[in-house]
Amino acid sequence: MPSYTPVLLQHVNLVVPRGKLHLAQEFYGEIIGFENDPVPQLQRDSLLWFRIGDGPQQIHVAFEGIAPSPQGPSSRHPCFQLSSPQALLELQKRIYEHSESDKESAASACDAPGDENSGAKGVEYPTRFFATDFAGNRLEFSAPKI
Repeated sequence: MPSYTPVLLQHVNLVVPRGKLHLAQEFYGEIIGFENDPVPQLQRDSLLWFRIGDGPQQIHVAFEGIAPSPQGPSSRHPCFQLSSPQALLELQKRIYEHSESDKESAASACDAPGDENSGAKGVEYPTRFFATDFAGNRLEFSAPKI
């Protein structure tokens, strides 16, 4: 397996209408039984993170249309974790270079290596970047915090 291949699915982000986060807490927390994980301080009223079992996988629940902008792409996305920051940068370069090609399978967008990522900001977030595949699916890729 190449070093730039993701090693696990870190989280899936689901969306709910504004004002309905309490229903997500009831459903995912009380009914399904997922434990809450802390969320970034600046987003604690618009985001929930639930831990799946004892592992690093999470379900994120957020309002649709809050980040990076209300008119931007959907915030629904999976997050794939890579083994290291070096592997993350290697994959980002591969996807970015492919996005610059004329190939039909090329990503329609990718955060440029070395630039700020297009996601929400906060010290709680890992090193990461975002891309949009050829079909319009938003994807997040991250590296574990060191």
